[in-house]
Formats: sequence, C-alpha cells, structure tokens
Amino acid sequence: MKLYVVGLGPGDQGDMTVRALGALAQSELIVGYEGYINLIRERFPGKEFFSTPMRQEVERCRKALEEAAGGKTVSMVCSGDPGIYGMAGLIYQLAMDYPPVAIQVIPGITAACSGAALLGAPLANDFAVISLSDQLTPWETIERRLRSAAAGDFCLALYNPASHSRPDTLRRACEILLETYPPNTPAGVVQNVGRDGESYLVLSLEQLRELPADMLTTVFVGNSTTRTVAGRLVTPRGYRQA
Repeated sequence: MKLYVVGLGPGDQGDMTVRALGALAQSELIVGYEGYINLIRERFPGKEFFSTPMRQEVERCRKALEEAAGGKTVSMVCSGDPGIYGMAGLIYQLAMDYPPVAIQVIPGITAACSGAALLGAPLANDFAVISLSDQLTPWETIERRLRSAAAGDFCLALYNPASHSRPDTLRRACEILLETYPPNTPAGVVQNVGRDGESYLVLSLEQLRELPADMLTTVFVGNSTTRTVAGRLVTPRGYRQA
C-alpha cells in the first residue's frame, strides 16, 4: 500500500533524480498523463501503465489511490516537480476518501530551474512563479498576483503562458508588467526544455509582448537589477557590485 508521487523533471531522463528512478523501478503500476508516460515507457518495459489525456487529473489520481489501497506499489508521475502545479496536492486531498495509503512525494526539477539554467542565472535573487492559465485560477487573481510581484520587484518565472484556447495571455501579462517595469527589462523564453527542439531566447519585456508561446514555453522576466551578460540573463545576488 505505497503510492509514490514522482517528479520526472523537464523530460530528459538525464535530469531525473536517482530517487525518482528508484521509485519507478519499485512500482508495479505507473499512472500519469499520457504525454509523461510516453517519456518513460521504454525505460520500464515490464511495468503496467495507466494513462489519461489532459483534464482528467482526478480520474488518474483516483486510479492511483485505488490501486495502492488494494495493495499495489504505485507511482503517479508528473513533469517537473509534483508539488509545483503537479498532482501531489490533489493526491493528498483525494486520499481522505480511501483506506490509509503510505504516500511519498519524490521531488523533481521544475521548469523554473531547468529553464533558468539555460538562460544563465535569472533567478539568482528573490523571484515569483506564476501560472498564466486561468483554467483553475480566475484571470482577475492572476492579474493581481502579477501586479503584486512587479510592485515587489521580483524576478518572474511564468508557466503556461499561452494555449490554443487563450493565445493572448502572455501579451496581456506583459502589458500588466509594463505598467511597472520599463520596456527594456531583460526577459527570456525557453521552449521544449529537456526535450527535442529545446531552445532559448533572450529579449526585452517589450519584445516578449509580441512573442508566440505555447504550453511547452516557460517565460522569465528580470527585475530592476537583472542584466544581460554575454548573451545570458544574470540577476546579481549581491556578492559583488558590478
């Protein structure tokens, strides 16, 4: 009766932790979104898998809990870290409806960390992580959080910047930030981090407003101290003044 909630990191198996690989190796059943299952299926050919499309998070969490309550060792997999826009919270919420199951969360590298590493060091000082998806959070709340982060001069990592159903959310977010940050504020975009087609781009906040994005894009916006150094984003920590 064991349920691991496993963070797979950005996608490349080289970025998975030893603990994550160990939990998956011990599991009889691996549950997750079909896109994440496809990242690991070949590495664990003898395992039983259960996958669902997007927006069926409750169904797959219940499946994982039911199988674990029935005596199996189960892994629920998430991209990045399971506690950051992942399934860890939902698993704990739903677990109250099932017999006691031993739940262990296995952390993973979230997009803020893996994307920042490609861009340089944009998050070397205080930063905020905000999802621009209004599927579960009202847009009014997202706007308030963006303005609050800008007022506090935080660097930003923006998740879920755009999708087919909301193609203009990144532009709207940039317009909100431009109320506080100057147009030449350094920014960066990372796409497909840890997967085929990985790329990054350093640009200004004003340029970012017009940039196409999708759900595999992570966006970074610097603060008043962030600089571009040798084509990379650097936010000083304060060790030296330069």
